[in-house]
Amino acid sequence: MSTVTQILNWISNSLLLPVIVLLLAAMIASLVSLGGFFSTYLVLLQQRRKRSELLKKIRNSPGVDAADFDEGSIFGCHLAELDALGWNELECEKRIAEIEQGYERELERAKFLTKIGPMLGLMGTLIPMGPALAGLASGDINSMAYNMQIAFATTVVGCLVAGIGLLIYSVKRHWFAEEISNLQYVLDRRLEGGNR
Repeated sequence: MSTVTQILNWISNSLLLPVIVLLLAAMIASLVSLGGFFSTYLVLLQQRRKRSELLKKIRNSPGVDAADFDEGSIFGCHLAELDALGWNELECEKRIAEIEQGYERELERAKFLTKIGPMLGLMGTLIPMGPALAGLASGDINSMAYNMQIAFATTVVGCLVAGIGLLIYSVKRHWFAEEISNLQYVLDRRLEGGNR
């Protein structure tokens, strides 16, 4: 039995360095994602007014000309793609579904950070606890303090990674849902206007 527990202890301790490296990589990835998120947020703030005006025009007159689409904006680019398809219902529905799938893939990255952060943080917390308790039992306070520092630091970093991932996921999910809803609305108005 002692051999089995020693093997488990050796495996557990050997995972500490990879867990810390992965946690640092997740931290860097989350900070890069956060930078991209704020950049996108600023762009969307600038484009929001134009999009609202365009939607108002479409609400009043479904036959808005393609010249009205601001192809410098994300929404305008998507509308230009639908216009290039000739507002064919089947083709446009397919393109909107592809855009939605692209958004889902983008959300998966944030969701992954939300899940992997606490997992790595918990592993980074539990692995050093064994040596910390052994240090406490043997009276080696320095060893215990060092291992407890690692345990708490990995917990904090893991929670931070998860928090950043959750923030990005929650906000982007609303952005993307609104974008898809607006595209579907424009397509429906366009088809409705064409059937009159």
